[in-house]
Amino acid sequence: MNTDTILIWLSAISFLLFGLGYLMSSAMQQEYARYKLPQFRKLVGTLQLLGAAGLLVGFKVHWLGQAAAGGLALLMLLAVGVRIKIKDSPLQTLPAFAYLMLNAYLCGAAY
Repeated sequence: MNTDTILIWLSAISFLLFGLGYLMSSAMQQEYARYKLPQFRKLVGTLQLLGAAGLLVGFKVHWLGQAAAGGLALLMLLAVGVRIKIKDSPLQTLPAFAYLMLNAYLCGAAY
């Protein structure tokens, strides 16, 4: 198993868990209220689940993995923007930025 494969699995498992949390967790309902974006919580959770699935399908259908990684990178770019807009600390913004960089890399290099 090479490094790219490990990174794909890391991202896919992370977004599977994030997506489920966004759809089921009352804590995430509160977070989205804090972001002043409660209407987007279910959409974001669904996109995260679809992105995770796309990353895994990408092992067989490379263009789909690349598209999923690009979509997740875009989602994380928007997350970084929201974090900056609501004046979260750099430490609070770091996870979204790290997943932005990870998925941008996967989009460009792993598939």
